[in-house]
Amino acid sequence: MSVERGTMAFAGFMVLVSVLLTATVHHNFFWLTVFVGANLLQSSFTRFCPASMLLHKLGMKTEAELTEQALGQK
Repeated sequence: MSVERGTMAFAGFMVLVSVLLTATVHHNFFWLTVFVGANLLQSSFTRFCPASMLLHKLGMKTEAELTEQALGQK
């Protein structure tokens, strides 16, 4: 899995968790959904995403790195 796909999976997971928490615990958990959406929007323009940076530091490779690795092996 690449950093880009991992970021999308993490964002989707956080949205689902926040919807569940909003429905079962407290209505103010919807702000977590707002935060995730705002972060996705701003990262699409600025290319700055803390989740992506964290996943990369944890050893996940970007799509470009995976492509380069695949082409280098052939």
